[in-house]
Amino acid sequence: MTRWGPRLLGDGCVRFRLWAPGTDAVSVELAGAEPLAMTPQDDGWFAVDAPAAPGARYRFVLPDGMTVPDPASRAQAGGVHGWSLLVDSESYRWRTDWRGRPWHETVLIEVHAGVLGGFRGVRDRLPALAELGVTAVELMPVGAFGGTRNWGYDGVLPFAPAESYGTPDDLKALVDGAHALGMMIFLDVVYNHFGPDGNYLGAYAGDFFDAEVDTPWGGAVAVARPAVAAFFIENARMWIEEYRFDGLRFDAVHAIGDDRFLDALAAELRAAVPDRRVHLVLENEGNDADRLAPDRFDAQWNDDFHNVLHVLLTGETAAYYSGFAEDPTEKLARCLGEGFIYQGETPPGAEHARGKASGHLPATAFVAFLQNHDQIGNRAMGERLTSLADHDKLRAATALLLLCPQIPLLFMGDEDGSESPFLFFTDFHDELADAVREGRRREFSNFSAFADPAARETIPDPNARETFDHSRPEPGPAAGEWRTFYRELLALRHAHIIPRLKGARPLGARVIGTGAVEARWKMADGATLAIALNLGDGPVAFPAGTGQTLFALGAPGAPASIVVERIP
Repeated sequence: MTRWGPRLLGDGCVRFRLWAPGTDAVSVELAGAEPLAMTPQDDGWFAVDAPAAPGARYRFVLPDGMTVPDPASRAQAGGVHGWSLLVDSESYRWRTDWRGRPWHETVLIEVHAGVLGGFRGVRDRLPALAELGVTAVELMPVGAFGGTRNWGYDGVLPFAPAESYGTPDDLKALVDGAHALGMMIFLDVVYNHFGPDGNYLGAYAGDFFDAEVDTPWGGAVAVARPAVAAFFIENARMWIEEYRFDGLRFDAVHAIGDDRFLDALAAELRAAVPDRRVHLVLENEGNDADRLAPDRFDAQWNDDFHNVLHVLLTGETAAYYSGFAEDPTEKLARCLGEGFIYQGETPPGAEHARGKASGHLPATAFVAFLQNHDQIGNRAMGERLTSLADHDKLRAATALLLLCPQIPLLFMGDEDGSESPFLFFTDFHDELADAVREGRRREFSNFSAFADPAARETIPDPNARETFDHSRPEPGPAAGEWRTFYRELLALRHAHIIPRLKGARPLGARVIGTGAVEARWKMADGATLAIALNLGDGPVAFPAGTGQTLFALGAPGAPASIVVERIP
């Protein structure tokens, strides 16, 4: 039985519950009625049964008169500072009987619902993505946040879809629409911190946070406490069971720092829906290969893949790219041959070692990408690789991404060669808006391009409406050529890679020249997949072909060339 959130009892009554160990009294107020005192229970819980129906507005009242939303509200009216809404989670009529797709068939595209016009806007784009060969859409976080515009990582009511994106039924219709097209749909969830605007938990449940641990974004959540662990596990189960998402991507789990909680979360989710395929993916700066097991998590976002290819494509070596600046070709070979680049070594400038050995893992344990929301949006001007890299080299790197056995992730607009920026945007006000704006600009003070205060003033204000508007992905000048290119590559992946991919394992990779590598994988049918790639500026000798050429770009061995072969 769930602990958090209202529970419809079926007799016209609702059971309201709140974990409030920091206070000795709580009331629930239904709109138009006097507050009703809640009964204290064990371990800091309060509860009361009251007559109510779906659509009713309610909130909690603390002893000092402060009114707060339900932290497990399923929907809000008037934003995160407004009323919580009662929702009948079983009212939506599903059209598609869906059991999912195997993980190895995944071709992901990450999207932001807000800039695409909300849940309905994303749904309208699904047919074009399915036609292209994309099999899975991943939504950036949708939990309610302060204001109407946000990346989603500042959420404070993670059970309630953001009002500006649509209703709970709009979100379910998006999931339903994806399934009707044979597509999976994933959701990015944030279980490591809460945003700064609308986080009322500290007023009545300070124990929700661990005062001795901090994250770069705020206080760490105390998942060792049963009520806190239950909050996040129930949230994850809601997305999988009530909304029928095919999987979740867990943001920055290294900031949670509790492997027992993560493993318990994975076990509970898998047990909850034994008749469906559910896929669980981590973002984990720690490169913890131990979490990547069939009974735990399917895969991890492979930042190492992105970082080393970004260095090779752009020549940038500042900030976190400094860990990939030395011998990037060797690092790319290790990434293709073993998954993670850092497997226990200490990156330059870092204080601690990072990662564990990963060469024993299947290639599908890694989600590879050339771009995502972080890697574009955390740049001062939000530039995409179409504005930073040689287009011929970018095409070769894209072919590597889509034809190598790691699971590929695109970012919205990639398929159209978009040159639109994706900027960091929020919708905060007053002192918080000033702090976010100045903090954002201060982040880049150590970059030579923004050392001058006047240069930092050109960094877009995250709170300005135009910052959000400019982040909509518009097709680039060569959109048709890029779409044709993606379609061709994904058709090859579906025909030649995916049928042989489950359990594929690396056979090793080697440097064949500056910026050039060769990598091989043993596929499920016993065939060998071989890829030779040159992102350098000079020609190299590619290995002599011995199998069926699946794809070739450029003259073999020339700069910006790639050859993909299947060897029987």
